Amino acid sequence: MSEQTDDPNIEPPELAEPLRRAIGERYLTYALSTIMNRALPDARDGLKPVHRRILYAMHRLRLSSNGGFLKSAKISGDTMGDFHPHGDSAIYDAMARLAQDFNVRYPLVDGQGNFGNIDGDNPAASRYTEARMTAAAEALLEGLAEDAVDFRPNYDGRLEEPEVLPASFPNLLANGASGIAVGMATNIPPHNIEELCDACLHMIKTPDVRDDTLLNYVKGPDFPTGGVIVEPPESMAQTYRTGRGAFRVRALHEVEDLGRGQWQIVVTEIPFQVQKSKLVERIAELIQNKKIPILADVRDESADDIRLVLEPRSKNVDPDVLMNMLYRNCDLELRFSLNMNVLIDGRTPKVCSLKEVLRAFLDHRREVLLRRSRFRLGKIDARLEVLEGFIVAFLNLDRVIDIIRYDDDPKAALMREDWSLDHPKATSERDYMTPAVGEGELTEAQTEAILNMRLRSLRRLEEMELRRERDELLIERAGIEDLLEDEGLQWNRIAEQIRETRKQFGKDYEGGARRTRFAEAAEVEEVPLEAMIDREPVTVVCSKMGWIRAMKGHIALDQELKYKDGDAGRHIFHAETTDKLLLFGSNGRFYTLSVANLPGGRGMGEPVRLMVDLPNEAEIIALFIHDVAGKLLVASSAGDGFLVSEAEVVAQTRSGKQVLNVRDDAKALVCRRVNGDYVACVGENRKVLVFPIDELPEMGRGKGVRLQRYKDGGLSDATTFNLVDGLNWLDPAGRTRTETDLAEWQGKRASAGRMAPRGFPRDNKFS
Repeated sequence: MSEQTDDPNIEPPELAEPLRRAIGERYLTYALSTIMNRALPDARDGLKPVHRRILYAMHRLRLSSNGGFLKSAKISGDTMGDFHPHGDSAIYDAMARLAQDFNVRYPLVDGQGNFGNIDGDNPAASRYTEARMTAAAEALLEGLAEDAVDFRPNYDGRLEEPEVLPASFPNLLANGASGIAVGMATNIPPHNIEELCDACLHMIKTPDVRDDTLLNYVKGPDFPTGGVIVEPPESMAQTYRTGRGAFRVRALHEVEDLGRGQWQIVVTEIPFQVQKSKLVERIAELIQNKKIPILADVRDESADDIRLVLEPRSKNVDPDVLMNMLYRNCDLELRFSLNMNVLIDGRTPKVCSLKEVLRAFLDHRREVLLRRSRFRLGKIDARLEVLEGFIVAFLNLDRVIDIIRYDDDPKAALMREDWSLDHPKATSERDYMTPAVGEGELTEAQTEAILNMRLRSLRRLEEMELRRERDELLIERAGIEDLLEDEGLQWNRIAEQIRETRKQFGKDYEGGARRTRFAEAAEVEEVPLEAMIDREPVTVVCSKMGWIRAMKGHIALDQELKYKDGDAGRHIFHAETTDKLLLFGSNGRFYTLSVANLPGGRGMGEPVRLMVDLPNEAEIIALFIHDVAGKLLVASSAGDGFLVSEAEVVAQTRSGKQVLNVRDDAKALVCRRVNGDYVACVGENRKVLVFPIDELPEMGRGKGVRLQRYKDGGLSDATTFNLVDGLNWLDPAGRTRTETDLAEWQGKRASAGRMAPRGFPRDNKFS
């Protein structure tokens, strides 16, 4: 820091610029540079600067569509060195994308070698691939040498580059674009050139056309990977009208009959910009996690085309239901957003409608036509000037030869000579001469042309050819002058050019026919999964440690089974593959399992905690088959409980559904299906209480009410029974004992009860 001084003759230092203003101005400069020179395409030719520079570099290298290929490293190197001073890998990636027919509807680069694939594999290095332009790229460059567009200096001022390309077709909509700028982004899907040309022709005929009328010609996006658009027409009309919206795109599939009632689904087209390998991985993950239990397997049998095979778990599965589940869970259906944010005049970003984008293209084509016409007019005038000099030379051939042969400075002598058209042959020529020759003098350009004329051109046939060429040019000149003065003729000429483009890139062009279809997203009625699963008998086995399996058939429940070391059986019952299981944990939550999704009985099964989010500290209290019409008695170790309908406890997620609220040291302890008109409770103090079930409330969730009162300890067990049939339990010898005279133990709910009758089990359990 400089030292301060009190000298009045020294001016104080200039105040520093405020940080806020400095950062704001610099960030604004960066933002504008990103918007205009990197992220947003130009509405006129639909290209970003990097793509425009790549095509111009290829044009300078003369890589025509019917010529030879050149190493991609040379192309990206020239582009970087002359026009685009950025990383060569970024330039090569941009060029490679222009060659990928699964990313670009009408590729602008014809690649030879590995340019990537739809699985997401990267292109080979630029030193291994070669490229040239396609016919579509040449159509974008047509007229570039005829002053059709403005040029600007390149980054170091050595060369010039075009600000925009002439563009014979609306490339912005034909190939689409995507980019992220500062504070704005763009995302435009590709469309069909033939439809775009039809819309342009209608706009030329009817300039004030309504946006919705254009949709009679532009049906919607036409993706290079095909697919099916299921977006309603009203929504698409709104999207094209505002320039913002989205399109629902689905994969194209068909059902193959395998005979004997068996079938499989084959996907032949996938949505745009979906990597096939990741799609297959996602579907396999859904199968592994049993998110779609009716899908058994997925196979990728693709070669040059796409063929994904989906095998159902059962022939009873409805294909539409299976596909709808896949649409909801993977990228076989996606929403492609449209954000038509473009540089409408090369400088101003704007979200445009379909009509505004086509209007920008047509206005650009008119400007190109006028500039090319004026350029051609200048060329014609220059040629006519030379032709007039040639004709003068032919009419005065002997004098011209003498001057060239004997004069020391033939150029000056020819320009000094008075070439009055007094020759007999010249009388018919005087009316055709233009003001280029005044008072019988030759211009410098005419003199140079005469001096450079070859001797073989002095033949009579050449003189006739010159007159024929002059007459043709005069007719063409008159036509161009009429064109420049009449706007109607200009639009007629543009319409002719668009028709030629439509013919060139229409349905007869390779890949020109529409690929993306349209359909309605039919609502498929949800069918229970049980209805699509083969109904087969199984035996469900769950061990004390929570390992669960489903063994085929109904085996004897007392059959000896194998378990892991230190484990033993706990729950075993007969079921069917269409059943649902309810699991009640000591945390008071119910979990739902599908029998069809249980592991087979060949091994020890799988931990149930891998299928549901049952905490490790929680125990399995009950496991049974779900009955929609059933009711359950649930109770905690604190002696609180209530009745709940089974339909209320079914969980839709892995995390289960909280039903019985427990807190402190209390745990869920009892879960029994209601089967009677009375409730029997027994506490840890071996006191039994019997009371009517009507005294218990039916709830969906809560702590419940007191079942039995205790001074010490808590609840041991509870059950329901019919009073007339008596209360059953197993005695120590394993025999069933029934007590019918229960008057001694009957009482009000929440009372203490009486000591259990003689022979009641020591574990205080009813069963």
